[in-house]
Amino acid sequence: MVKLNPQDIERPFAKDPMRRMGTMVGRSLLLRCPQCGSRGLLANWFKMNDRCPSCGLRVEREGHDYMAGSVMFNLVLAELIFAFVLVAYLLIVWPNVNWDMLEVAAPLGMALAPFVLFPFSKLVWLAADLALRPAHASELGDGNSEAKGST
Repeated sequence: MVKLNPQDIERPFAKDPMRRMGTMVGRSLLLRCPQCGSRGLLANWFKMNDRCPSCGLRVEREGHDYMAGSVMFNLVLAELIFAFVLVAYLLIVWPNVNWDMLEVAAPLGMALAPFVLFPFSKLVWLAADLALRPAHASELGDGNSEAKGST
């Protein structure tokens, strides 16, 4: 595992926080670590690894409402995308709307969207959280540094 110095990751973005946020969100949308850009955060589509294999960033950051915010962001994002697709469909085919098809497609779309968007929304939420609360050196690593320091 390559050890990255957190200052080396943060330094290029110090003068332009919008560029940093854009870079982190872009990395997240490519299913890469928002902190360092490496792959390997997904164990499978519905499960994330605990840490980034390159920089060691914890995917589940500590904080009293981090998990609730992540779930809320996933649901809001999924339903907003679904609403935009629905309105676009109605505008395109109006007045010949296939209401029978919508009776089936709408509930299926609303139910499946959070699952399809899970890894993307999880990593975008992590990027937003990192933009507001940058990672400290103690959050980066293999997770064993605390245990080694205490013995």
